[in-house]
Amino acid sequence: MITTDYPNILDLIKDHIDPSRSESASFLIWYLENYYRLDSLEAIDSVCDQKGDKGIDGIYLNDANGTIDVFQAKISQKPGRTVGDTALKEFSGTLSQFDTKESIRNLIDTAGSAQVAGLIKRLNILAVLDQYKIRGIFISNVELDNNGLAYLTETQNIEFIGKEFLERTYIAHERAVPHDLEAHFDISGQTMAKHYVDADTLAYIIPLKGTELVKMPGISDQSVFAYNVRGSLGGTNVNRDIIKSIKDKSLHKKFPLFHNGITIVTNQIVETAEKLSIKTFYVVNGCQSLTTLYNYQKELTEDLRILTKIVQVSVDSDLSKIITHYSNNQNGVKARDFKSNNKIQTRLQHEFMLHYGSEYFFEIKRGETGGNGKRVISNENAGIYFMSFDLKEPWGTHRKYQVFDDKYTEIFGRPEVTAHRILMLQLIDDIIISKLPNIKNQLVAKYALTRYAILYMIRQILENDSVGVELLKNPDLFVLDKLNRNSFIEAIKTIVNDVIIDFNGEVANLGEDFDYKSRLREESWVKKISQEIVNSYLKQVARERIDSFAQEWSKGALRIKASS
Repeated sequence: MITTDYPNILDLIKDHIDPSRSESASFLIWYLENYYRLDSLEAIDSVCDQKGDKGIDGIYLNDANGTIDVFQAKISQKPGRTVGDTALKEFSGTLSQFDTKESIRNLIDTAGSAQVAGLIKRLNILAVLDQYKIRGIFISNVELDNNGLAYLTETQNIEFIGKEFLERTYIAHERAVPHDLEAHFDISGQTMAKHYVDADTLAYIIPLKGTELVKMPGISDQSVFAYNVRGSLGGTNVNRDIIKSIKDKSLHKKFPLFHNGITIVTNQIVETAEKLSIKTFYVVNGCQSLTTLYNYQKELTEDLRILTKIVQVSVDSDLSKIITHYSNNQNGVKARDFKSNNKIQTRLQHEFMLHYGSEYFFEIKRGETGGNGKRVISNENAGIYFMSFDLKEPWGTHRKYQVFDDKYTEIFGRPEVTAHRILMLQLIDDIIISKLPNIKNQLVAKYALTRYAILYMIRQILENDSVGVELLKNPDLFVLDKLNRNSFIEAIKTIVNDVIIDFNGEVANLGEDFDYKSRLREESWVKKISQEIVNSYLKQVARERIDSFAQEWSKGALRIKASS
């Protein structure tokens, strides 16, 4: 639970506070990161944090809602104060600068070199004004008074975000990891190498007993690996070789000769003649090895030692992150691994725990498991879903590396990326997979890009449906409640069935030997076949030959009402 009271709020926004930036601008950047889920760079780019910006604190082109969101942020230094109608009326006047293209051009001309002019140009607001609505969002760390509330009821284009909303809906991005862990190692008779970086940072390198390393707290539940970029990867070649060497006791004394070792960061090292103790620590490299040793600890002998590097440095520091980054090279590291500690990913994982913790686990690190039979949803799969459904680029989903590389911000750094939306897409994909046997050309059915092309078609169908549009904006209304979720699943099943019927017809016209692998990678071909299938579906709905998503959803709602 956070508090947005002043001065506590300064601690929340401390990463963005700068002498040349107002506290309100820092507050807005923090809001965009935590509630719009933007990448830090994009959040900063969306904010006007200098003088002369015509009352505009920030602008974001909200594709999901079809709005141009114009922000104003105010921090009150006195808890208990309120925002009245005067501030909202002034903000309404600010928004009037976006009424027409002419007024926007005037804003740009009169703003001169102020950041707001550059931001409007960069977002190409003039070109999209006719397709998007202007929405004003006023953000404050206090609440509205009665005058402010009354004014909002008369104003259609302003939303107010206050203290209660900020505190109630905040999802933390910090990892929930245990502190104050302690471990002790027998170092009698062993020679240590020490390297001093500065007065507070030093490293010990020493071969430690495997029998003692596996007693470290946090291995069984993987919490000691919280800052490692991966979880346990299971049966990789490296891990299979470790198992062999553990079982061959003749190799135990030679273990440090062929094992790369492990790396531990700790807040404190206490050394005596016989013992080395560490407090508040995490294993940042060596998850695979320690997990394997833990699982086979009955095979360990006192002769098996592992070359261990222990670095005394704050576990939350930037240096600790650098050590983590460069230490991981034993099992191949992917771009996804280095995003496993990214704020966007950890926040999504916490959001899943909050809303779906008893059913689903959001895997942001390879090898993670939710335990207790929970369904695991991979963030890599989620990224592919977003690429197909939101970015509308199913033809590019074979380039999975892009999800956590050059398209990462575009895919995940958006306000609509929530646990609810990910679950919605996972459920749709589950349905598509279950219906793939109905595709007559099974070579096409078994080709992964086919799933994502169908997901892309479902998106276009939903965009043309009154309830579908609501689903795209507020997926939580359809998947959070289990009864609603079941109705949603049944409604989507009907659409997928209808799409596959038309898909079969389109594919049949191409012959048995058409080059589906190349075609499903062609933007023009996927768009063409999708348009034909979607248009066919919409025509059948218009002629009342099949029910729309809205009608199917209504049937489900009636079933829920009848059963309650």
